[in-house]
Amino acid sequence: MKHLLLLLSLIISLSASLANKSAIVFYGENISYSMVGIHEYIIVSPDHINTSSHGFKTYQENMYAYVSIGEIDRDIDVYKNIKKEWILAENSSWSSDVLDLKNAQYINFIFEKMIEPQRKRGFKNFFFDTLDSYMFYSKTAKEQKLSQEALVAFIKEFKVRYPDSKLILNRGFSIIDAVHEDIEAVLFESYYRGVGGKNLHYKKVSKEDRKWLDVYLKKIMAYGIDVISVEYLSEKNLDKAESLIKKIEKKGMIPYVSNKELTRYGLSSKEAIKREIFTLIDASKLDIMEQGATINTGVVFEYMGYMQRFYDINKGLPSPKNMAHYGGVVIWLQNYYKEPKKLMAWVLELKKMGVKVVFANNFGFDPSEELLKPLGIKVSKKSKLKKRIVYSDAMMSYEIEPSMSLSSLGVISKHTKTLLEYEFLDGSFSTPAAITSWGGYALEEAFISTIGKDNIWVINPFEFFKEALDLQELVVPDTTTHNAKRIFFTHVDGDGIMNRVEGDFGYYSGDVILNRILKVYKLPHSVSLIGAEVSVNGLYPKESKALLKIAKEMYALENVEPATHTFTHPFFWGKIKNDNLDKAYRLKPKDYNFSLESELSGSLEYIQKELKPLRVPQTVFWSGDCMPRENALSYVYEHNILNINGGDTTITQITPWLSAIAPMGLQRGEYTQVFTGAQNENVFTNDWLGPYWGFKRVVQTFELTGNPDRFKPIDIYYHIYSGSKQASITALEYVFDWALTQDTTPLFTSEYIPKVMDYYSVSISHQDNKWLFSGMDSLKTLRVEEVGVEVDLEGSFNLLGFKKEKKRTYINLDKGNRYIVKLSKSRQKNSYLVATNAYDVVYKKSHNIKSFHFDSHVNLEVELHIYNGCHLTSQPTFVKSKQEKDFLFLKYEGHKSVDITLECPSL
Repeated sequence: MKHLLLLLSLIISLSASLANKSAIVFYGENISYSMVGIHEYIIVSPDHINTSSHGFKTYQENMYAYVSIGEIDRDIDVYKNIKKEWILAENSSWSSDVLDLKNAQYINFIFEKMIEPQRKRGFKNFFFDTLDSYMFYSKTAKEQKLSQEALVAFIKEFKVRYPDSKLILNRGFSIIDAVHEDIEAVLFESYYRGVGGKNLHYKKVSKEDRKWLDVYLKKIMAYGIDVISVEYLSEKNLDKAESLIKKIEKKGMIPYVSNKELTRYGLSSKEAIKREIFTLIDASKLDIMEQGATINTGVVFEYMGYMQRFYDINKGLPSPKNMAHYGGVVIWLQNYYKEPKKLMAWVLELKKMGVKVVFANNFGFDPSEELLKPLGIKVSKKSKLKKRIVYSDAMMSYEIEPSMSLSSLGVISKHTKTLLEYEFLDGSFSTPAAITSWGGYALEEAFISTIGKDNIWVINPFEFFKEALDLQELVVPDTTTHNAKRIFFTHVDGDGIMNRVEGDFGYYSGDVILNRILKVYKLPHSVSLIGAEVSVNGLYPKESKALLKIAKEMYALENVEPATHTFTHPFFWGKIKNDNLDKAYRLKPKDYNFSLESELSGSLEYIQKELKPLRVPQTVFWSGDCMPRENALSYVYEHNILNINGGDTTITQITPWLSAIAPMGLQRGEYTQVFTGAQNENVFTNDWLGPYWGFKRVVQTFELTGNPDRFKPIDIYYHIYSGSKQASITALEYVFDWALTQDTTPLFTSEYIPKVMDYYSVSISHQDNKWLFSGMDSLKTLRVEEVGVEVDLEGSFNLLGFKKEKKRTYINLDKGNRYIVKLSKSRQKNSYLVATNAYDVVYKKSHNIKSFHFDSHVNLEVELHIYNGCHLTSQPTFVKSKQEKDFLFLKYEGHKSVDITLECPSL
């Protein structure tokens, strides 16, 4: 009957809790998609939802917008359009007016003012509340029947108008017989626990009330309709939630337990892993992108499968009640906070809630014994004294040993696991790094050592944060890898297409890039332009015709996709105010009026209209400081424009520090800025001052971010002006030649970007040896760090196969966005896809036949695990093959699309 029922039937044997449907009703703000995405039913207050965000678009099919049908709150904006004659009663408990469902004008109002605006915003599905409010004014059986008929007519009209929409009803028991074919589920409140009285206090539901409910619930479930039971528990009774959930499940219903305001991420049959790390920073002087917490720890948390949510302390500390869904809290303040007592009171509230806290680099204030005593920490100030290390945990001296600088602070902590201990010259001791019962801390030279511009980890950040925050080891959504091969992509900033070439190997730098890179290296290339550099109305009108000809030739190539590097190349995105940017901070074409629309949508439309590329341009490569603020990010998300650039991954053999690896992206509010995989040649040539062969060193970056741990894809990122000098173009060829020797899956940049966007909204649940992943539309790889683990393909859902390496296993995912992975210790006796350089794989299984269709941007390569004498057919045929035990390697020449069929005696 429903696609969700089909999914359930496929995975029912895997795990009771992961297979059971679940629901969440969340009316709070700043929704966390990683917390809600695992649920089949996500009911929200639509006015609190940003429908332009990637998270909303990812989970749109499972999201239901709340609409009150029988009542209206007096404090909402559309209340001013309510006519007095529509109001028939009052619900004093909620200070709302009860409205006449029989009034055609009011019904039309619901469609025009309540439903249609949300449809336009992106909501398809709805949760209809207050269906039974007609009981306030319908006192006779006849009156009630008329209201019920009006309600049925309204729901039928809704389905006629919006046949693609799904509905959940709150109660509406009396009309179920008439509308059961039109709805997905029925929700009701308080089977065991509810609220009541004028103050809506928490209370238990009587047995008599449950008996009355059971009559209706039995009828609803007989129709095969899901029933969601919402239960209310106060904070002090949360320990009863688990048993409550089990009792409701035994009744055949979907449970949801939360607070009466429905602003807490409650509990259902499935529980999401808390992937978000709340990171408290001081952004008064440095932008988020420039913060030590971003630069140094972004890649750490992301490699472990987590992500940071940055919060500026200058906005005021958030309520601890809104912090329960975070996996932990990191306090990393560049400047001492002016209200330390308030900060410590906040930390102590988190401690009571069981939310782990880490102090990074310092305590965030001038430490005193009075402030830190509640955490079991004693501090003492003393003259700067020499010291010696008396104990150092294996977690210490990760990249460099503690500096042993003279210190005036002594720290002693109770109930700790000591990580580093000093003895001072006066015989006193200090513990500058420890794991504590409430989290942990690592201070000054026990944390990071700064030498010049280099930040070098003293403590192992992976082990420290994992243990201090008590982080669960995850099966990690991995953006570096696709179909078990490292991702390769290359993207070009359009700067300098008009630069004249030094020497006799070309005329414009654009000519050289076209003829020596794009035409020679048969890989997918993503090339952007700056509108003001090529347009006849730009900076070089005399050169425009020749430059546009070069651009047209580039975009006519099958292996090139277009992008924009904006129209006027904004230098400082933070200077954009009221949709305007002063000429001092951008290029200055004549008679140009700056706007985000002209810079972004306008420049993409210009490329499409004037250059007629084979592929539609859909991406902006950020310019200048590559630090777009929320105004620019909101624009690109509202207009479905992909974005990349920013992030300083500059690690080399001279500076082989973890802090020189940027995270995969940065989140501002609900928007993600996607970072590059490595820095461009401008950095490696000292801002284009030389040496012009310097970009060769990016190969060191690729090697150090690929082995022994794969932190990044291979991203050859450069400017068109690299074609203007012999040394720089030769360096670029050197880098591409190296890339061709690597085992990769080549992608266009527009195919990589959505993988990062997915990462920040993926929702994960875990039960025993099984993992549920939701929201992986473009991101199709999971990573398991456990050595010796096996993937049980028969016990999993939507998997293509996997590849085992020395330290980890990469799991390949099939089509869809919802997956279950079962891990085991038993070796697989199955045939499956090990690895391929295809960007797309279509897989079908029928009895003992498995078929694969592969599409690649380059000559196809496939590795299969063949078990028990399977017979393979390939169309077209491969040119090379190699068999190693049960592993078969196939290579194709001149073929990018291939069909392979495996017919096995027993699968």
